[in-house]
Amino acid sequence: MADQIPLYPVRSAAAAAASHRRAAYYSATGPGPGADRRGSCCDWLINVCQRKKELKARTVWLGCPEKCEEKHPRNSIKNQKYNIFTFIPGVLYEQFKFFLNLYFLVVSCSQFVPALKIGYLYTYWAPLGFVLAVTIAREAIDEFRRFQRDKEMNSQLYSKLTVRGKVQVKSSDIQVGDLIIVEKNQRIPSDMVFLRTSEKAGSCFIRTDQLDGETDWKLKVAVSCTQRLPALGDLFSISAYVYAQKPQLDIHSFEGTFTREDSDPPIHESLSIENTLWASTIVASGTVIGVVIYTGKETRSVMNTSNPKNKVGLLDLELNQLTKALFLALVVLSIVMVTLQGFAGPWYRNLFRFLLLFSYIIPISLRVNLDMGKAAYGWMIMKDENIPGTVVRTSTIPEELGRLVYLLTDKTGTLTQNEMVFKRLHLGTVSYGTDTMDEIQSHVLNSYLQVHSQPSGHNPSSAPPRRSQASTPKVKKSVSSRIHEAVKAIALCHNVTPVYEARAGVTGETEFAEADQDFSDENRTYQASSPDEVALVRWTESVGLTLVSRDLASMQLKTPSGQVLTYCILQMFPFTSESKRMGIIVRDESTAEITFYMKGADVAMSTIVQYNDWLEEECGNMAREGLRTLVVAKRTLTEEQYQDFESRYSQAKLSIHDRTLKVAAVVESLEREMELLCLTGVEDQLQADVRPTLEMLRNAGIKIWMLTGDKLETATCIAKSSHLVSRTQDIHIFRPVTNRGEAHLELNAFRRKHDCALVISGDSLEVCLRYYEHELVELACQCPAVVCCRCSPTQKAHIVTLLRQHTRKRTCAIGDGGNDVSMIQAADCGIGIEGKEGKQASLAADFSITQFRHIGRLLMVHGRNSYKRSAALGQFVMHRGLIISTMQAVFSSVFYFASVPLYQGFLMVGYATIYTMFPVFSLVLDQDVKPEMAILYPELYKDLTKGRSLSFKTFLIWVLISIYQGGILMYGALVLFEAEFVHVVAISFTALILTELLMVALTIRTWHWLMVVAEFLSLGCYVASLAFLNEYFDVAFITTVTFLWKVSAITVVSCLPLYVLKYLKRKLSPPSYSKLSS
Repeated sequence: MADQIPLYPVRSAAAAAASHRRAAYYSATGPGPGADRRGSCCDWLINVCQRKKELKARTVWLGCPEKCEEKHPRNSIKNQKYNIFTFIPGVLYEQFKFFLNLYFLVVSCSQFVPALKIGYLYTYWAPLGFVLAVTIAREAIDEFRRFQRDKEMNSQLYSKLTVRGKVQVKSSDIQVGDLIIVEKNQRIPSDMVFLRTSEKAGSCFIRTDQLDGETDWKLKVAVSCTQRLPALGDLFSISAYVYAQKPQLDIHSFEGTFTREDSDPPIHESLSIENTLWASTIVASGTVIGVVIYTGKETRSVMNTSNPKNKVGLLDLELNQLTKALFLALVVLSIVMVTLQGFAGPWYRNLFRFLLLFSYIIPISLRVNLDMGKAAYGWMIMKDENIPGTVVRTSTIPEELGRLVYLLTDKTGTLTQNEMVFKRLHLGTVSYGTDTMDEIQSHVLNSYLQVHSQPSGHNPSSAPPRRSQASTPKVKKSVSSRIHEAVKAIALCHNVTPVYEARAGVTGETEFAEADQDFSDENRTYQASSPDEVALVRWTESVGLTLVSRDLASMQLKTPSGQVLTYCILQMFPFTSESKRMGIIVRDESTAEITFYMKGADVAMSTIVQYNDWLEEECGNMAREGLRTLVVAKRTLTEEQYQDFESRYSQAKLSIHDRTLKVAAVVESLEREMELLCLTGVEDQLQADVRPTLEMLRNAGIKIWMLTGDKLETATCIAKSSHLVSRTQDIHIFRPVTNRGEAHLELNAFRRKHDCALVISGDSLEVCLRYYEHELVELACQCPAVVCCRCSPTQKAHIVTLLRQHTRKRTCAIGDGGNDVSMIQAADCGIGIEGKEGKQASLAADFSITQFRHIGRLLMVHGRNSYKRSAALGQFVMHRGLIISTMQAVFSSVFYFASVPLYQGFLMVGYATIYTMFPVFSLVLDQDVKPEMAILYPELYKDLTKGRSLSFKTFLIWVLISIYQGGILMYGALVLFEAEFVHVVAISFTALILTELLMVALTIRTWHWLMVVAEFLSLGCYVASLAFLNEYFDVAFITTVTFLWKVSAITVVSCLPLYVLKYLKRKLSPPSYSKLSS
């Protein structure tokens, strides 16, 4: 259920600051963030009506919602766009903001005025009513689904703890201060502070894939003061409160304190992100009890929900321009007619009647046909067996896939598989690769065997002496002990937790008791916050040192001989993107030795470890191989050193102001002169067929930019290994810049380079954009490839927006994680991959694919077909309207400029629907190039981006064709009729239908059996209906040979020249694709 409510995370602090105003605005404006806020006028009105409510920090008493000083929002989820009253106005506004639809509304309404009435009301209202009915029905179904989803979420029942025991309460009735019990696999209903759990370790796992797109589980810790209470009911016997900071956007941080007043002295505990349970996450282990601190619009998940904008395709915008041009022509034509009448009589009324008579110049069926066409393309994409699992989520922009110039892609999980494999261990003097891992295994085995065989008094953590063999050189010993130390460090310094699957039949509390005893390998899985971590722990298992259990206070390793070593965890310092490193302090139970282990990126660690001459060089070598590097180091602490550190650390954690800075300063006091143990290399494997796909896209003239949060070295090496940057190309690495002067120099240096790929980091990019936005974008656009590393989600979206504004070209963003959502929504066309990081990106995207390589076929084949077909369809529908307006103009001018309709009632409705609808719509099955050809020659795609299939030039050609054919049909009928005026109508109308059918045949490039069926079906319908249309036609005349030869003659004159011209054009200047298909 939860996976249908996409949440769009914002990860960077900059974004949090920038979006603060929006957050304050959400809490003020009535309808939740799902509501549709339009236009600045509406915003202004809302702001005037409701003063903004300031978000404030709060003090929450446990189990006492009535003690809250402020009124907090209801805890209900609202994703609906409209309510009962705004639905119809809202939907109508969305429709009539298009010029085309508004024009038709005006025309249809004019028919209620008797003086302007031309023909029957249904000829105008039926098509308009049909369009609106379809749209309203579609919106109503979507809205109803949203309503049902919201209702389902809001009426989920939870257990609330009260003085009288447990009571069931709806999710939407939960208030700030309530104590809520959440079972395993249940959604957390609001933001809470974690008070206690059924797990004896005092911690639990939660799944956060709906919040940040990460699929791994997060470990959360209960407040120790409440976890220690003997029974659940004791939560009401204590007097305690939580102080929480004001609601904000950042889902990765929280500052607060827990205070118990009735103890002596009062207990104060600091609360951080690991004590929180955010709404929309799911409990993965045990049962948890928490106190609610934020509800409804103030929860992190709702504040991070951005409103996706409605995307409109370029083709729709171009057609909108053409309809405006047609409207201009319509007005001019009507004025000419009235002028030729000599402004006689009530001329303004005649002017309006002419406007109505020629209103068919702008066909209402244009929108119907195009919308149905888009639905058909979407269906074809989803049914394509070569790209299984593809989903079209935004059905309005399939043509965009054929017009893309820039493709912005994420790296991890999109180009790479996000599956890590341990490849290299480097100890400074010796390096081990995949083929020499067995040596490490034997070293580890030996060192533990010796420890085992020594008397118990010996210190096992010192380098285990090898059995003295005279032949063994001295160096060998040190290598063995160094390998042992390195493997032990990798096995201890991480945030991985082994999880044991419970076997059937074992339930409840016993499950954990049993699982603790059973360390068998087959039902152990590892959970961690990043796949790199799991790869490292799996590797230590493969060389003999296995992580078998872990809780908040301790960790157990199993040696190759089966002995279990226990280590106490004294402190954990988690990895952050600022510090780029993580640390842990452990005490070995058997020797009481305290060690501080640390691992992190080479940039962060190079200043922390003791001086050495190999680290930088080896890191560079590994990065060139495409490996992600981590530096591992350790420092042994005495008991006094540790006690001193601990007192300073807990003091810093309780401070309310600048807590993060103070804590970081205390930890840094330990990070000095650490002993460098080893350097590890982990490979992130490329997705299937990434290289040929990128090659194809490059040949198609699409410029590819890679935007990633990863390190510069890793990003560069993936860019090379995936052939994003070709072998021969130079790479210009943009030096880090911090101010305007540096940026100026660096940009000048870059300007002198030609045809080289650019690699730039997020910070430098930020500086350059601040001072030299235009210059940077201009230079970057000339590059064959651009790599931006260390990008935050908001920066990714910013780059997309910049490209769109500066180049006015179509952009496409492709990604797979929650951090790519903002980029996907900012692009003209967003593609999401269902990846390791959850479904967030694919839910927020316009198109969702299962593998990166599918993008080639999606663009080359489906993008091409959708654009070409829609262009042909749109212009043909316009031609259909123009030709009948030309006939009307000729008719009126022959009969003394009378504003009388040529065809009445059903003939007009039938013309646009039953007689020509199927053949014209069958153009959506047309294709100019076979799919195999389009993929084999991606260069064909370059033509599409120039937009030549639908331009003012092609449109003018169609206008000329319409004028020629309309003129011939009308004049021919007038010249050839003898006595009755009814005959003119019969001859010209029949010739018109035949001409239209022949013109469809002329436009088609590749025949499909359905097209033939459509042609004959329409002809059959027309012939059959002649019998019933005796009010318009003289049935006796229709059956004569005279009628037949006259119709045939006119039709031949109107169509033959065009066939000849088409043949000559194919011979003399064939289009590029025809050279391939011949």
